[in-house]
Amino acid sequence: MKKKLTLILAAFAVAVGAHAQFRYGPQVGANFTDLKFKQDLVGTSMQVGPSAGVQCEFIFTHFGLGIDFGIGYSMTGAKVNLGEKPIWSLPQQGGFGNETTLAHNLNIPVHIRWKWTKMQGVEEIVAPIVYGGPEFNIQLANSRNRNNGLNAYKFSGGDVQLACGAGVELFRHWQITAGYSWGMTYMVKTRLLDDYSARCSGWNLRLAYIF
Repeated sequence: MKKKLTLILAAFAVAVGAHAQFRYGPQVGANFTDLKFKQDLVGTSMQVGPSAGVQCEFIFTHFGLGIDFGIGYSMTGAKVNLGEKPIWSLPQQGGFGNETTLAHNLNIPVHIRWKWTKMQGVEEIVAPIVYGGPEFNIQLANSRNRNNGLNAYKFSGGDVQLACGAGVELFRHWQITAGYSWGMTYMVKTRLLDDYSARCSGWNLRLAYIF
């Protein structure tokens, strides 16, 4: 039984190895994010931020199933109108107004990816892509949001998001994708009000050149 299992695993490894393809390249893009607080006490609006890094792709089946992962910089956040409420707008509480609330992240995505690679040669020109999976943000820095000697926020140090999206690969090298990410853990809490925290979610556009 053990010998049969070993042979099956070996055959599977050979089959996967015969079709496996690892590629990588630079990626740039933009994030369109907003913050969702536990309660709608104050208004928020979308913030646009850049992203850049290295994308890696490992396709390990002949029908295009694989993973993509990478590492890079990503800016996320939103504009938060703390000045709508006296608890933040009063001078003794900091005198905050419409605050640009940002996190500068080391972004590490890990996605399951499927790329249609069997289209009788059409994939040499255009190949559809879909993906989904977690993304991990480690906060490298954040917006100051300090007024009258008081801080508006306490940042989490990092957050986890769940992403999905789709796109195309053009001419075997250029990859254009668009997706949405849902915040699974909080990015920031206000200094006042216990556990008044916000998760970051939003759209993104990416352009990569894969060698």
